[in-house]
Amino acid sequence: MKENNLLEKLVAVSPGMEIWWDSSPVIFENWCRKLLAKAQEGDRETLKRQFARMYDGERPDAWLFRGVTTNPSLSLQAIKDDEPRWKAVTMGIIKKNNGIDKESLFWLLYKEVVKRGSDMFLPLFEKTNHREGYLSGQVDPRKSFDKETMLKQAAELAAINPNVMIKVPGTKEGYEVIEILTSRGMATNNTLTFVLPQLMDCAKSVKRGLEKARKNHVDLSRWRSVITHMEARYGDLGGLRDFGKEKGIELSEGDVRLAELAIFKKAYRLLKEGNYPSKLLSCSLRIGPTVDGVQRIWHLEEKAGADIVVTCPPSFIDEVIHFQGQENISFVKDRIDQDIPKEVLEKLLRIPYFERAYAEDGYTRDEYNSHPSLVKTAQQFSKATENMVEFAGKCITDY
Repeated sequence: MKENNLLEKLVAVSPGMEIWWDSSPVIFENWCRKLLAKAQEGDRETLKRQFARMYDGERPDAWLFRGVTTNPSLSLQAIKDDEPRWKAVTMGIIKKNNGIDKESLFWLLYKEVVKRGSDMFLPLFEKTNHREGYLSGQVDPRKSFDKETMLKQAAELAAINPNVMIKVPGTKEGYEVIEILTSRGMATNNTLTFVLPQLMDCAKSVKRGLEKARKNHVDLSRWRSVITHMEARYGDLGGLRDFGKEKGIELSEGDVRLAELAIFKKAYRLLKEGNYPSKLLSCSLRIGPTVDGVQRIWHLEEKAGADIVVTCPPSFIDEVIHFQGQENISFVKDRIDQDIPKEVLEKLLRIPYFERAYAEDGYTRDEYNSHPSLVKTAQQFSKATENMVEFAGKCITDY
């Protein structure tokens, strides 16, 4: 095992890039233990040093992880990671709130997960004078089309800790919420975003919100904006291959990854050219494709040199750490600025599903809510949220 993993090597050639932990930080210690337990004897000391560089509770200026993304689904994973501990926490909440119903208990429990996770990154937040160390706390995915509820929940989440960033979906109502929150000086992370029109809509909404905030002399010392591109959820979950087949076009795994990257790279260029204050966040990453018998990690390689956030779930980090053939992966400075191959782009543009996603005006705001990727992702997140509600309900029954 190499001393420095591929994520560390990527950051080394990418000034301004931030690696974020895509899960609740409360599971980090247990995750490290699990990886060490299954590691080969000769790799364990190297792994321990890598873990210490990721996050060790001290010397925040040296951490690899510069922030955190969470949502109710990831919070449920944290609860399942140590269910006895969280059942005890939940019972404590019930004791303090006599007669509480399961929906109210879920929300209080979710805020407690957010609180404990954001506490862990407060040292980095303070060390960097509020530039880094944010934890994204998402509004209830079941309320992605309810503007007033999202605003109410955003205020509650923001009150938990100064480094809690509000995660808002890329729905028609979500962009109204993002503009309002920005005008109030609140940090936001735009999620459920898949196509260029959404990414640019967010950038423009944030810009308008900032103008209002400055006009009203709002404190912006704790403000920040990131715009998430859920890459493989666009290409895989959204059904790019199937839409290609409708036009008689067969897409390889590499074509799909390049389609996702084409949208991301165009958004990155437009945000720089327009001097927008938001920072792109890359998520839903995949290992691959395999080219000429060699496995690549294009979702990382093609972003070398980018001033962006890359958020990685524990499972992906595990894959990257133990990636076979690391000698085949090279991070070329400013690779982010190189377009995907022209012949691949021309093929993709023959597919309306991609053509619209790649055009800045390809979708109206009214159409976001029915995009296949958004619909399917919102359904998955809502189901996970319901599972967390059911956990809360079971705790009430057992109390």
